[in-house]
Amino acid sequence: MKKIFLNSMVLFSLLANAQENMHPSPAQSNAIALTNGVIHIGNGQVIENGMVVFSNGKIVDVRPSAAIADIKVIDLKGKHVYPGIIAPATNLGLVEVSTVRASSDYAEVGDMNPNIHALFAYNTDSKVINTLRSNGILLANIVPAGGTISGTSSVVQLDAWNWEDAAYKTDNGVHFNMPLLVNRPNQFRRRSAEQVDRVKLGLDKIEETRNFFREAKAYNNEASHTAVNLKFEAVKGLFSQSQSFYVHCDLVKEMMMAVDLAKEFGFKLVIVGGSDSWIIADILKENNTAVILSQPHSLPATDDDDVDQPYKTGAALQKAGVLFTICQDEGSGYWQQRNLPFQAGTMAAYGLSKEQALTAITLSAAKILGIDGLTGSLEKGKDANIVISEGDLLDMKSSKVTQAFIQGRDINLDNKQTQLFEKYKYKYSIK
Repeated sequence: MKKIFLNSMVLFSLLANAQENMHPSPAQSNAIALTNGVIHIGNGQVIENGMVVFSNGKIVDVRPSAAIADIKVIDLKGKHVYPGIIAPATNLGLVEVSTVRASSDYAEVGDMNPNIHALFAYNTDSKVINTLRSNGILLANIVPAGGTISGTSSVVQLDAWNWEDAAYKTDNGVHFNMPLLVNRPNQFRRRSAEQVDRVKLGLDKIEETRNFFREAKAYNNEASHTAVNLKFEAVKGLFSQSQSFYVHCDLVKEMMMAVDLAKEFGFKLVIVGGSDSWIIADILKENNTAVILSQPHSLPATDDDDVDQPYKTGAALQKAGVLFTICQDEGSGYWQQRNLPFQAGTMAAYGLSKEQALTAITLSAAKILGIDGLTGSLEKGKDANIVISEGDLLDMKSSKVTQAFIQGRDINLDNKQTQLFEKYKYKYSIK
């Protein structure tokens, strides 16, 4: 009878800890000092035996470990401390099961939708979100898709009750999907005469976009309006550079067209994708263009490229002085975002130092998204978005995140996958 009771209690505890019953952590109530850890600041600096003190969700001190009184002390015993990783372009929380239409809310009908706000569709109850937190990813830029101009993205923190609580930086940029500017014959067409001139279609679409922005600029310059135009209102921030112009493209022709478009209207340009960005790194640097590299773990863009070119592109941009970060493909990789630190680790084996690779997914990502005043590094005055790992956070083999804080809140690192692991350990009596 006693054995049955104990087994029942274990099963009950497993059920009680199901993800459906998880909730965001309460605000930080007491100051905390993380001591005796290897502190990776995020800007290239490392403090071997350091401490991080934070209170009311903000970092108040980062320095070598020392005696401290009247503060809760967590002795890390040599563990590694990092800034929270940032996923810079993803449809996380907009898609739950890609094959189930009812759970996908990442694209709007129509072609020109700058007034669509991805944040409003963000689902804080997504089971995918917690799998990112357990790998050290604490913030994400939620990006819409579809059409020529998809809408605006927003940065969210990954421990919230609803999208209002999650909002970290609202409407930080407008997303433009550059049309393909290369003709690729369709093998299913029987005659060449039936082939579509995709370059012409693409150029026509770009000219349509130029006309849209010219009209929006004229609207923006008006002292008053006879009627409010929501689409033109949504891109006002582009002209003042309070928003970034995110252009999704990969090839040189497309990126050069993006640079030309941004120069015409004075937009702050960010290339998303950028497989060929290493070829024109000097031009991107000259035009102060940032790059969000997509899918570093992928094949090269063309047959002529080195097979390991995607791994080396980050080092090429770093050498040229181009501000860059990396992302999984925002259209299909929302469930793979947890691997972001390991992709940075791969780049560290192909020309970047470990601290440069870390900076790419922390401080550089924060700069590109316009949140570097709040996060991205472990510096005084910034939000206490902190990850603690027993091993190297960028190494898949040794990384083991043991604790994480978002704005000073000690967050729950449980997720559906760890719960299933514990469930079947119990089923098969594995110790």
